[in-house]
Amino acid sequence: MTETLAAWNAWLNGYVWGLPMIVLLMGTGLLLTIITGGAQFRYLPFALVEVLGKLTTRGAGQGNVSPFQAVSTALASTVGVGNIAGVATAISIGGPGALFWLWVSGVLGMVTKFAEIVVAIHYREPDAKGIMRGGAMYILNRGLGLPWLGTLFALLTSIAAFGIGNMVQANSVADSLRATFGIAPAVTGMVLVVVTAVVILGGITRIGEVTQYMVPFMAILYLGGGFVILAMHAGQIPHALGLVIDGAFSGTAAAGGFAGSTMAMALRYGVARGLFSNEAGLGSAPMVHAVAETDHPVRQGMYGIFEVFVDTILICTTTGLVILVTGTWDSGATGAALSARAFEAGLPGTWGDIVVTGGVLLFSYSTLIGWSYYGETGIVYLFGTRAAMPYRMLWLVFVYLGSVGSLHLVWDIADTLNGMMAIPNLVAVLGSIGLLRRLVREFFAVPR
Repeated sequence: MTETLAAWNAWLNGYVWGLPMIVLLMGTGLLLTIITGGAQFRYLPFALVEVLGKLTTRGAGQGNVSPFQAVSTALASTVGVGNIAGVATAISIGGPGALFWLWVSGVLGMVTKFAEIVVAIHYREPDAKGIMRGGAMYILNRGLGLPWLGTLFALLTSIAAFGIGNMVQANSVADSLRATFGIAPAVTGMVLVVVTAVVILGGITRIGEVTQYMVPFMAILYLGGGFVILAMHAGQIPHALGLVIDGAFSGTAAAGGFAGSTMAMALRYGVARGLFSNEAGLGSAPMVHAVAETDHPVRQGMYGIFEVFVDTILICTTTGLVILVTGTWDSGATGAALSARAFEAGLPGTWGDIVVTGGVLLFSYSTLIGWSYYGETGIVYLFGTRAAMPYRMLWLVFVYLGSVGSLHLVWDIADTLNGMMAIPNLVAVLGSIGLLRRLVREFFAVPR
């Protein structure tokens, strides 16, 4: 029975995270780019000023956390092992050209996340305890008259969170500490449970208070190490960019430990890893942005543009270029091991290992606490606020199980369900295009 279920899930996962979903998500991003007149290009400067100019400012209007705390929590959730291991996997299989298609997915993802956040905030509502709740489930129910699809999205979210947002992250932390310091996974699991409980049992307010400091710190640590390597190998950057452009459209020949790739492989793995990393179109981030204090949905939507820009254009690009300029991309290594090898080759002494290990620990832990709120939002939609605390306690149980490597089938099924979140979410976004256009016109009718 277990083998049959695993085989069926593997088949379904091939579609959920395969070419059909890539085409659907990319197509949605392209359509939204056309409809909004290239919002990710037109509004990026405004978004940067809006976010960076108001780091400590409380927002106006309803909400429970500041706009920056909301984007920090969203970034905490999206900036995970995908930024380190995912990018490396894309390059090790698809070649340097995969980085170009990762950029494409990031550019289109910026407008997709902008749109889903804008619409989610328009339809948000307070729960029984006064916490603002929003997301595709509320859009589908209140906006499109599809309550059954909203219920399906909430169910998928509450279950899928245990995969990408919990067990994958906990397992990455345990593996990293075991490989680097020889710490037993059971010990890591117990510590993770404690430090996660301290944050998530306090709800979204405490999560926001922690992530607003944690996210900038971990981004600066990782980007700082990457920028140092790129500065030391500045002469190799033009060659690396040449490999990216050539590989994106003509594939990459076999070299060293690299088996070679076609343009189709570069496109598929670059886009897939980009989407896995920034989660644009999955409907996750709007659930936490809906909690933000803001006077207009479009204003908070700018934080979505900023979010994908940081996740994909900055952090993923840094990982990719470090792998290319250090010449480790064709070493035969893959995943986090390839990223670790690249940083070790680029930084003196043990600094490379410190940056990668520190990145894995911080990125994974931040995702653990951020995704707990996404899953909680789904369960609260289904069963009310009384289900929030039991869900948080169950979350802690799965943190430990993920650390010690148990329940791999649950992990795999949750990964499939996570990808399936995109379908009802995209229905919500595409069904609200008229509202999106009206809100954008309304916001910019006033000089900003």
